[in-house]
Amino acid sequence: MKDYLRPDLERINRCGIPEVIYGEGKSAGELIEITRIMLDELGRVIVTRVDESKYRALKSAYESRDDFLFSRNKRGRTLVIKKKGIEAHVSGSVGLLTAGTSDVFVAEEARVILGELGCEIRVEYDVGIAGIHRVFEALKSLSDVDVYIVVAGMEGALPSVVAGLVDKPVIAVPSSVGYGTGEKGHAALNTMLNSCTPIAVVNIDNGFGAASLAFKILSLAKNDR
Repeated sequence: MKDYLRPDLERINRCGIPEVIYGEGKSAGELIEITRIMLDELGRVIVTRVDESKYRALKSAYESRDDFLFSRNKRGRTLVIKKKGIEAHVSGSVGLLTAGTSDVFVAEEARVILGELGCEIRVEYDVGIAGIHRVFEALKSLSDVDVYIVVAGMEGALPSVVAGLVDKPVIAVPSSVGYGTGEKGHAALNTMLNSCTPIAVVNIDNGFGAASLAFKILSLAKNDR
């Protein structure tokens, strides 16, 4: 193993969430080395921001291993490799909403992470405030979830609207979707940070961070039961 490849194998014991490998900025060879270490030690690895060429390289590296399950979410740019039989215990439910279809790539990253952490996931996509009636219908169908994750680009108003209508935690994710003055998600981020309704805000396009925070909230609630 190269000296600068140091996967955090103990993170799941410290934090309850395993290290998730960020694929951008790493070569295919580095990703293969890291995933092999984690599969040997933990039996599972989750990789985000996987492009087509890195996906093909990883697929090729493991295609002879019939003891592994190989799951790719192309839109969410994620890849999960794990030994057969590894399953997470259900820890609660998350309602996952997007303002538009263009925001789904962020939501799908969150969806994969939530699933691997054992969360029940229910989705309502394309329910932005440009057609406010869609929000009300979506929230009716998600009325019994424990936590909401809301992804929005453009002006980023949807999380504030949702938080003003529900009595559960809302995690807001600004997406890098929008025209010029949206500044690749910065306008949505500023809107969310200035929300007059209580929300938690993660970084632009950070579906992983939103899913991790939702899981920790659910874990606290589960421990209090």
